[in-house]
Amino acid sequence: TGHELGHKKEAFDRWMAKIVLAVVGYGHFFIEHNKGHHRDVATPMDPATSRMGENIYKFSTREIPGAFRRAWGLEEQRLSRRGQSVWSFDNEILQPMVITVVLYTLLLAFFGPKMLVFLPIQMAFGWWQLTSANYIEHYGLLREKMADGRYEHQKPHHSWNSNHIVSIWFCFTFQRHSDH
Repeated sequence: TGHELGHKKEAFDRWMAKIVLAVVGYGHFFIEHNKGHHRDVATPMDPATSRMGENIYKFSTREIPGAFRRAWGLEEQRLSRRGQSVWSFDNEILQPMVITVVLYTLLLAFFGPKMLVFLPIQMAFGWWQLTSANYIEHYGLLREKMADGRYEHQKPHHSWNSNHIVSIWFCFTFQRHSDH
């Protein structure tokens, strides 16, 4: 849901994406996916594109930190162009991060230390879901590099899709990845 809301143009929808992603502490996905992955999908520069023969565990150790680093770099560039510090509240990675910290603090205060068991589990589950989707959606796909050094434009065959009705109902059309 956070993924799909992040593609919307309305400010309310985009904030809802940040909130949904903040629940699992993965707010940087909002920036990395829309501004990095969409640009570099199916190229060696994209940490969210799994390589041919790469297993999901190796992919996750490359994708998760790589996605955060790229998101931070993209935000740093955007804010620098605007003359703002990367540590300003206009940083769209820090916004969901603050939500995560506040939410987890409230849950710890309300439910006590037992949340120290449950919060990391639900966080890891959420991260694993997004990483698994990234792994499957572009596994082994590579855009052709042209003579001028640029990569060919993204096409529907640069992502794996599923048209099954059950997938549509349960995944909010997420399985039609090339459609967005």
